[in-house]
This record gives sequence, C-alpha cells and structure tokens, in this order.
Amino acid sequence: MYGRKVKLRFLFIILILTSLILTVFLVLKSLEENVVYFQSPTEIKELSEIGSQKIRVGGMVKKNSISITAEELKFTISDFKNEIIVTYSGAVPNLFEEEKGVVAEGYLKDKNLFLATKILAKHDENYMPPEVKEALEEK
Repeated sequence: MYGRKVKLRFLFIILILTSLILTVFLVLKSLEENVVYFQSPTEIKELSEIGSQKIRVGGMVKKNSISITAEELKFTISDFKNEIIVTYSGAVPNLFEEEKGVVAEGYLKDKNLFLATKILAKHDENYMPPEVKEALEEK
C-alpha cells in the first residue's frame, strides 16, 4: 500500500512527537514539584485543610509584634483582615522591620502558626509584593 519511504517518515514523525510530548510532560512535572504558592493570612484562614507542602505567606509585619529570643524570632504577619504568627530561627534580612512588607517561606503548623524556613526581603523599603498590594487595595 505505502512505500518504505512513507512508512519511515511516518514512524520518524511519530517518534519525534512522542519525544516532544514526553519532554514537555517531564519539564512540567519537575516544575510542579518546585513551585511554592504565595498566600495571604486571609487565604490561610479560609483553607479547608492544612497540607504538608511548602508555601509562602506574605503581608505586613504587625507593629509591636516582633519578639526575639536566643532560639527564635516570632512576629505577626497581617493583611489588615487576618493575622498569622510566624516563628523563625536564623538570620533575618536587614530590611526586616515592623510595618514593612515581608514574605516568609515554610510550613503551616495550624491556621494561626507558621513555621518559617526562610524570610524573603530582597527589595527596597518601599516594595510590596503584588499579591499583598492587591489584597490591601481590596480592603
């Protein structure tokens, strides 16, 4: 019916398409595992269940909420609707202070306590994450 050349071209095209689909699938799968989602304290309060995946919580550091001991740093992140307490052990960025924007990466203990593994503040003192800015503008 079809010649040998046509069959080889068809097989080659099928092989290329299969390889392309597999490559795209593997890239998307690996990216999915490394994605860390940003959430505000209000979004955390609305969660139906607490997962064990790493997340980022962002908002403003509440005034007079920073408590420093030898072992840990505790502070409260607020989006002016809800608040969440964050505990962290380690060095904090120089720009970390009260009434400034902050993003903490880590795990939820419960809906009121967040165990941070990283404090992100690679910005100037006027920067606010876009999600936090939108949440504040909605208020």
